[in-house]
Parts: sequence; C-alpha cells; structure tokens
Amino acid sequence: MDVSRRRFLSGAAAGAAGTALTGGMLIGGAQADAHAAAGGQAAADSYPFHGAHQSGILTPGPSGKQNASCYAAFDVTAKDKGALADLMHTLTDRARALTTGGAAPDLGVGQPPADSDVLGPDIPADGLTVTTSVGASLFDDRFGLGGHKPKNLTPMRIFPNDSPEPAWLHGDLLLQICANHPDTVHHTIRDIAKHTRGAMQLRWKIEGYNSPPRPSGTGRNLLGFKDGTANPTGGTAEQLIWVDDPTEPAWAQGGSYQVVRLIRMLVEFWDRVSISEQENMFGRRRDTGAPLDGTNEFDTPDYGADPKGNVIPLDSHIRLANPRTPDTADQRLLRRSYNYDLGLDQNGNIQSGHIFACYQQDVKRQFETVQTRLVNEPLIDYVQPFGGGYFFVLPGVADAQDWYGRALLS
Repeated sequence: MDVSRRRFLSGAAAGAAGTALTGGMLIGGAQADAHAAAGGQAAADSYPFHGAHQSGILTPGPSGKQNASCYAAFDVTAKDKGALADLMHTLTDRARALTTGGAAPDLGVGQPPADSDVLGPDIPADGLTVTTSVGASLFDDRFGLGGHKPKNLTPMRIFPNDSPEPAWLHGDLLLQICANHPDTVHHTIRDIAKHTRGAMQLRWKIEGYNSPPRPSGTGRNLLGFKDGTANPTGGTAEQLIWVDDPTEPAWAQGGSYQVVRLIRMLVEFWDRVSISEQENMFGRRRDTGAPLDGTNEFDTPDYGADPKGNVIPLDSHIRLANPRTPDTADQRLLRRSYNYDLGLDQNGNIQSGHIFACYQQDVKRQFETVQTRLVNEPLIDYVQPFGGGYFFVLPGVADAQDWYGRALLS
C-alpha cells in the first residue's frame, strides 16, 4: 500500500470529532429484490398508510426503496404518558396527511401559513413513507412502559471495530422518512418538527440517497459495488421480519426490530486498493456484481464446490454474512440501505458512506449473529461504525381511528 492505513484512520477520526465521525457495519446478510432491482416497476406516486404493517419496509419499486431518505432520531420531552399519547396522535395525523398529499388548509392572513410551501400549494404524496419506531430508552420510568418493552429491544450493542460517537447514537423515537425526491423528505421532517415542538427534540439526523442501477440491476454503494443482491422476498421476507412470537408483548405483534448503523467509508484509501483485492474482500465482481464463481449478479454462489475458499475467500463479506447453510437460513434479514454525503471533515477528507438499515423478527438471532461473523473481516479496514441504534418498528395503523402505539399506550 502507498498510504498508511493507521495514519489515515487516526486522521479521519480526529477530523470528524464533533461532526460526523466514521462509518460501520457494511452489508449485513441480506440484500435487494432481484426482479425489482432489474427495473421491473416504476416509482410509485403513493403507498398506503393504513394496514397491518407500516409502509417503508416492504415497499415495492425499482430497487425496493424510494430515491431519498432521512433517518431522524428524537428524544421525547413529553412530560407523562398522556402527553406521549398526544404526541403519537399528532405524529400519526401528520404522517397520514403528508403521505396522502393535498392542499394545505388556509388559516387566514393573520396566522402563520399552515405549510412551508416547499412543495408548492398542493402537497404531492411523491411516494412518501413515514416509518415510526421506538427505542429502548422510551421504556424507562418516565411513562410507566417498562413492563411492555419488546423482549429483545436494548441499546445498540457495540462490536469490535466500532468507533461510537454519542451524539449519533440511540433515541426514544426514530422516523425513517423516504420519498421519491429529497425536497419531499425535507418538507416532511420540517412539518413534523413544527407540529411536535415541545413534545420531542431532534437527537441526530442524517439524509441518504439511493443510487440508480448502473448500467442495470442493483444500485451501487460508494465503494463501487452493487449493494443489495440477495434480499429475502415474498413469503420468505414476511416470515423473517414481522414479529409473531407469543412471548413478545401482545401490542408488538406485527412490528419489526430495526437496526440502523451509520457507516463512514474511507473512500480515498479504498480507491488505492487493487481491483482483485477489492473483489476478494466482497466476494463479488465489481463490474457485474456476480459472485466470483458466477457470471451474473443474481447467480447463487456455490460454497460447497469451493470448501477451501480458493475462488470466493472464506473471509469474504458475502461468505461471512450469508453462509447459505440450513442452520443460517433463519438468520437472514431484510436490508434497506442508503448512501450519504456529509461533505468534508476538518482534515479535508470526504465524509461519506452508508446508512445501513435492516429489519428482522429477532435482533439477536439475526443481526447480531451476522455481525458477529463479520467482526475483523478484511473490509473493516475501509469502513467504521459511528452511530445509529436499535429500534422497534410499531405495528401498522389499522384505519382512520387508529394511531401509532395505540395498543401500547391505551
């Protein structure tokens, strides 16, 4: 190598202090829908707000997700359980209205305008989804909810190779806001902040974008590799992500455990690595996304024919993340990740990377088991975790009379 990795990493970390530090877990185990990623569907104008599950997890589209996103964690400042319920009513009302779209009400010339008009006088739905989750800290002694916490909801575990920055960690609530265009995302977070002032306060926020297929298939991450090639789909996905464990609280049935990991990718350092070394670290070809023993992106790697890792190294990312054995089949998870760019750190290095988000029935059985296998993988020299958290996606809002967390707070 013609650059000292340790010197680069220490400089990058120092330069990021006080802003966005570094990055983290890269690709988890499971990735994006093959048919959708191949361009089978166009971006939708709107997604349903009501249903058994919240939108924004199994959302159809050309890559299984909208083009723009925001992950915003909040500290709840509501004073008691009743005020928390009021907050959840307000969040539901605003999310329902914004995902539906339409003209904002006219409050009269003597009042502040009902809407910022960032999207014009008629608010488009623009494929907006607002996915609301709760963190472990919401179940402390403030609201009397301790006995109702999902059984595996804890603060995010810190793994070896992580570089946690407290300003970017955890939160009582998390809003995952996704839409077809970034101005819709901005409009949404601004509207919600306006209507919930005094009841919750932003803790951290990061915006992401989805790369289109180039030239085809799945979009690429900022290391240049296709990001999302083996996500569970259809009934398999349903069986892996929605909580149906009778030992979980009754209110939590139909929800999902969400892991968000903020990743800094050390792109300047990565760009000095040979293509063969890059491909061996991933276990895939950079140009096509095919496994090293295959031809096409969606070919299934044959680890049985390569027991010593002569073709796909034993410590490659795809082999560690998803060994493809009967014993690891129920460890798969659904990922829905985005790229981000925060500009430059104070040392002049690019602050960009990956917002890793995944969903599962059991964060211990799925995410933590996968991530444990990935500890000390070769890719860790080029990515660093710095933030995010564990959250529980609330079950869906059934109808116009329902609201986020009703079964938990009633």
